[in-house]
Amino acid sequence: MTTQAPMTSVERRRSILYIAIALILAIAVGGGLVKVGAGFAARSANGITVTGSAKTSATADNVVWTLNVSLASQTVSEAVTKVGNDVAAVSAYLTDGGIPASELTLGSVSTYANEQYVNGNSTGKIINYRASRDVVVRSKDVELISKLSQGIGTILQAGVSVNNYGPQYYLSTLPKLRPQLLEEAMQDAKIRAEAITKAVGGKVGGVQSVRSGVFQVTTPDSTMTQDIGAYDTSSIEKTVTSTVSVTFSVK
Repeated sequence: MTTQAPMTSVERRRSILYIAIALILAIAVGGGLVKVGAGFAARSANGITVTGSAKTSATADNVVWTLNVSLASQTVSEAVTKVGNDVAAVSAYLTDGGIPASELTLGSVSTYANEQYVNGNSTGKIINYRASRDVVVRSKDVELISKLSQGIGTILQAGVSVNNYGPQYYLSTLPKLRPQLLEEAMQDAKIRAEAITKAVGGKVGGVQSVRSGVFQVTTPDSTMTQDIGAYDTSSIEKTVTSTVSVTFSVK
């Protein structure tokens, strides 16, 4: 029969530390996870794993705005002519409002026949023909596009048929923000780990593993998060959030 050698004082202290950390985390939620600020922490086999986060405000500097003109008539040629007239009116509204013509892209004209259906079956009779064309604006002047989008009702009141899908605002600075936010999230993770281990007399050691989370681009007041990441395009002002999951050794 073999006997196990007694633990040294260092081993005993480390074992007590791991047990204390585990108890703190388990008591917090009963399942081994504790929320610390905006992150989480959990005891692993060889240390402690925490989630750090960082966020910053950003202003969109690119916008894509799609408008669509769609009209029906008794003949294809009449429908195409009507659409052409209204597309010209929309284009005039945009250029008169300050958008350079070079920032406008006109899509191709599409047409199709509206057939009559009875009980889900086509009778073969053509009711009318519909023509459609997109007008797409790509610009860096986000404030001007926002203003013109809000004022689109003026040409609607004039009888112009246009569907406004709303501007989509984007950040060209996102690639530059990513490294900065990841660094700040790492620092936040270390602060959280130190706060937890300090409570039980321990110290944070080196990094054992790091897993970067997805980036979230949301409206400033949003609490939305998605596992695959989020990218809100409806607002000019945005909040960009980054998370990392870091495992530290514990001394």
